[in-house]
Amino acid sequence: MSCQAQRRLAVVVAFAAIAILPGCNKQNAYVAPPPAKVTVATPIEQKVTLYAEFTGNTAPVASVDLEARVQGFLEKINVRDGAPVKQGQLLFEIEKKQYEAQYELQKAQLMSAEAKQANAEREYSRQSTLGQKDFASQRTVDEAKTALDTANAMVAVGRANLSIAENSLGYTAIKAPFNGVLTRHLVDVGALVGQSGPTKLATLVQVDPIHVYFNMSERQQIDMRDALAKQGTTLKQMRERDQDIPIELALPTDTTFRYKGKIDYIAPQVESGTGTLQMRGILSNKNIDLVPGLFVRVRVPIGMIDKALLVDDTAVASNQTGSYVLIVGKDDVVEQRQVTAGPLQGQLRVVTKGLAIDDKVVIGATQRAVPGNKVDPQPGQMTAFSEAAKPAPASISSDAASGR
Repeated sequence: MSCQAQRRLAVVVAFAAIAILPGCNKQNAYVAPPPAKVTVATPIEQKVTLYAEFTGNTAPVASVDLEARVQGFLEKINVRDGAPVKQGQLLFEIEKKQYEAQYELQKAQLMSAEAKQANAEREYSRQSTLGQKDFASQRTVDEAKTALDTANAMVAVGRANLSIAENSLGYTAIKAPFNGVLTRHLVDVGALVGQSGPTKLATLVQVDPIHVYFNMSERQQIDMRDALAKQGTTLKQMRERDQDIPIELALPTDTTFRYKGKIDYIAPQVESGTGTLQMRGILSNKNIDLVPGLFVRVRVPIGMIDKALLVDDTAVASNQTGSYVLIVGKDDVVEQRQVTAGPLQGQLRVVTKGLAIDDKVVIGATQRAVPGNKVDPQPGQMTAFSEAAKPAPASISSDAASGR
C-alpha cells in the first residue's frame, strides 16, 4: 500500500472514532423483570366427615383350649393343623372301650335298681291295702314304704352313675364348640392324656367375625363427647340404647380403610393406670384377611363439615404463628394468610378458618410467591378430592367438628 493510501485510511478511522465518542456518554436505563409466574386455584368445597383415629389390636371373638378331660391314649386326630372347622365337628378321639364298658355296667345296675323299685312298689301297694283292712300291721306297712323309698333312691343313684358314665364316654370325643380355625396339635397320637388332670390338645380360635380393641385418650374422649353433643347424644346413651357406632379399619400399609364394622363394647370406666377408655369393635372377616394379634389403624366418625374448604396440602405452610397459605389478591399482589388447618383428606387439607371460596391460593411455584410482590397468576386446579384416601387426625378441634 502506498503512503498516500495509508494516510487516507487513517483519516477515515479517526472520523469514525469521533462519531462513536458521543454515544459513550449516554446512561443505560434499568428495565424491571416481568412478574414471576405462579399457579393458583380456588379451594374445593366438599362435604367432609371428621374422624378420630386410633391404634388397635385385632383379637378373636372366641378362643378356647381343647382339653382331654378323661384319661386314656389319644387314638385319632381327625383334622389337620390350621384347618377351618365347623361347630360340632369331631376333632380328637380318646380310647373309649373302658368308658363304654363302664357305661354298660351302670346301665345294667340301673335296670336292676328299677326292677327292685317295681317290686317294692307292688309290695307297698299290697301292704297298704291290707293295712287299710286291718289285715297287716302298721309296722309292716311302714317297712314296705321304707323299702320303696330305698328302691327309689337306688334308682336315682343308678341314673346319676349312668349319667356320669355317659359324660365320661362323651369326653372321649372332643368336638368343636363353634366355627373357627384350629391351631397346631400339642399331643401326638398314642400319647397318654388326662393322666394327672386336663391335657391341652390344641386351641380353637373364632376369627369370623373378629374383634378389634383400642383405647381412647382423655383428649379424644373430650373431642368425641363434644362431637356427640352436637348430634344430641352421649356415649352413655349409645351404650344403653345399643346404638351402632360405625368404625373403619386399615392395616398399617393400607391407603384406604376398607374394613367396616361397628363398636360393640365401651368400657364402663377409665383405666386408672393409663387414663384411657377401652373400646371394642366387631367386623366381618369372611375371607380371613385379618388375623388375631395384628396392629391396625381404627377410625371412628365424630362429626361432619357440610361445606368444607380444601386445598392442596403442599400449599399449606407453617411458621411460629401457625399455619398459613399464600393468596394472590388485589392487583396480583401476594398475601400471606393465616389459616386454621384441619384434617387431611388424601392430598387435600381441610382449612376450617381464614379462607374464602373465591380466594386464589398459590399451589405451584410457591418459592416465587413473595408476600407483597406482584406476580403473574396462572390458573391451575386442586388435586382431586378423595374422602376415603386418608383419615383425619385423632384429635379434632372444636372449630373443625362444628364446621366453622
